[in-house]
Amino acid sequence: MMFRATTASLCAYCQRLRLLPSPGAQQPTRQHNSTLVSNLAENQHTISSLYDLSVDIRKVRKFKGWVLFESPTYVYETASALQDLGADTACVARVLETHPEAILCRPEDVAAQRDLWATVCPNRRELVGIIEKFPASFFSVAHHTNQRANIRYLQSLRLSKRIIGKLMASAPQSFSRPVERNQEVIHTLRETYLDLGGDEGNLRVWLQKLLSQNPYIMLRPAEAWRDSLGFLHDCGFTTEQLLQLVCSLRACISELDPVAMQQAMDYVQAALGCSSDELRDIVLRCPALLYYSVPVLAGRFSGLLDVGLSTEQVRETPNVLELTTQIVMYRIGKLASYGYDVRFGSLDVIVGTKEDFEASYGRLKLRTERPLFNPVAPLKSAEE
Repeated sequence: MMFRATTASLCAYCQRLRLLPSPGAQQPTRQHNSTLVSNLAENQHTISSLYDLSVDIRKVRKFKGWVLFESPTYVYETASALQDLGADTACVARVLETHPEAILCRPEDVAAQRDLWATVCPNRRELVGIIEKFPASFFSVAHHTNQRANIRYLQSLRLSKRIIGKLMASAPQSFSRPVERNQEVIHTLRETYLDLGGDEGNLRVWLQKLLSQNPYIMLRPAEAWRDSLGFLHDCGFTTEQLLQLVCSLRACISELDPVAMQQAMDYVQAALGCSSDELRDIVLRCPALLYYSVPVLAGRFSGLLDVGLSTEQVRETPNVLELTTQIVMYRIGKLASYGYDVRFGSLDVIVGTKEDFEASYGRLKLRTERPLFNPVAPLKSAEE
């Protein structure tokens, strides 16, 4: 019995020994914002602790090897904090493998982060899911004061906890910077929406949709919004039309470059042979045209003509330019198998999402397989 116990202990020791670097192995340098690693050798206590938690040391050494040279570390304390939230052993191991920097956070800082995140995500199971997916966001302890100030500001706007939590997880940089910078962006968004005729009562809902669609919007300078809207106003879009575009494009409008938008509009106008008024109507029906590059638009338009579609059809259904040539070819083929030739009909049947097309295709298929019943037609007998 003693022999078995000794053998098991020896095997465990050998497994740990294989995880240690060879004497001639090159010491990795720290891929970090501060100085080089402080120690010349890996912290054996850290490695042993991570091993006990079933963390893949090889993965840590390969991608974040500098962490293993640091001291002090708080491996068990960090694992205990995660377990207190409800994380199981496998979850703890995954978090420490993907973001081993977490073990450098002092226990009191982790506790402060836990309490801070609880204000926007009180459900512990959901919080564990966020930590597992976005560990770097949770363990960003260096900007705790800015994070708290930004949370309070967004809560003052009556934004939902779910939206704020999503922003913190997806775009932690927005919460690390001073709250005044985010206030400037939100103020610009608010003024833009109201100046264009938006309803004050719908402002909060609109803002939540905007932030939910693009969590990085607060990192965009406020001037980007002004430049894009100013350009579109100079193109002849009315205030009401600009509001329609802002609501359709939401966060994307702040990422649009006036020069690129001008090039896209010039190409569409020349390719479709339309007037300025017609061009504005086309853009309103398909705002996505504003953020496609000219090569993309030219390739898709050429592909439509190659399969026999007309310029007039594209002008009537400009949303078809949102689809790649491969998707258009696939959908045309599917429709052709049931006798629908898009060259002589509307393109509405092939535009939209995959779900939209499947619904249209399903109705066409059903109509082909089950012709309408004529109640006045004589019934055929079995003998006939």
